[in-house]
Amino acid sequence: MSGNEQLLTDTLAKAASEDRAALIAYLPAGFPTVDGGITAITAILESGADIFEVGLPHSDPVLDGPIIQTADDIALRGGCRIRDVMRTVREVYRATGKPILVMSYWNPIQRYGIERFTTELAEAGGAGCILSDLPVQESAQWREHAERMALATVFVVAPSSTNDRLAEITTAGSGFVYASALMGVTGSKQSVGAAASTLVRRVKATTGLPVCVGIGISTPAQATEVAAFADGVIVGTALVKALLDAPDAETGLTAVRELTAALAEAVHERR
Repeated sequence: MSGNEQLLTDTLAKAASEDRAALIAYLPAGFPTVDGGITAITAILESGADIFEVGLPHSDPVLDGPIIQTADDIALRGGCRIRDVMRTVREVYRATGKPILVMSYWNPIQRYGIERFTTELAEAGGAGCILSDLPVQESAQWREHAERMALATVFVVAPSSTNDRLAEITTAGSGFVYASALMGVTGSKQSVGAAASTLVRRVKATTGLPVCVGIGISTPAQATEVAAFADGVIVGTALVKALLDAPDAETGLTAVRELTAALAEAVHERR
């Protein structure tokens, strides 16, 4: 079975043809449990998200803020492993037919085995992988296996990236470019407009790939602001927090459904 990179490309193109940004959502696998995570992710996709990033829980998620770190810790203490991440991708893809990516730090994939990981992800119906800390100059082996399995390789760029660095990253990547709206960890509370808009403009000067913006977007108002200039809006921490703050599973599902619906409406509003 081949990967779903084309499904990812088609989904982003469809959003663009409708003159809107795509809504990309994130939760780590295994949170609050493996089964509970599958249910929550499916609910989010059914409530208006176009694409989903399934986080591979990590014991030292250096790019993530305290809310996602808490969720990762819950998942790991619950015994979540890479096989559970693959099961999450498989079951959510079967349930929704929407593009599912895995977002991971490099070390767990390297330990697991690149060929094994890409093969299993493609067999699960995954569309690709977001590699938040893999330097592009060290990515050739990964990209070789990902391309063989028709998986997108999404790299993260930041406002601090030089123009030469941006060109190097966007040439190597596929699917879309993940533009970090802020310097710092996920869940930051600053305004995301100016730095993100400038970064998207700089990235688009180097590539025809869609540019999707994440890190720091937590409200519908922020999503509308970013949707005015980005091809996709990525929201993770706010969804994790909705589940963390809920007194029980059913309340949590209601909360993420309502937040997703509000975010989906927001990204449809081009300024």
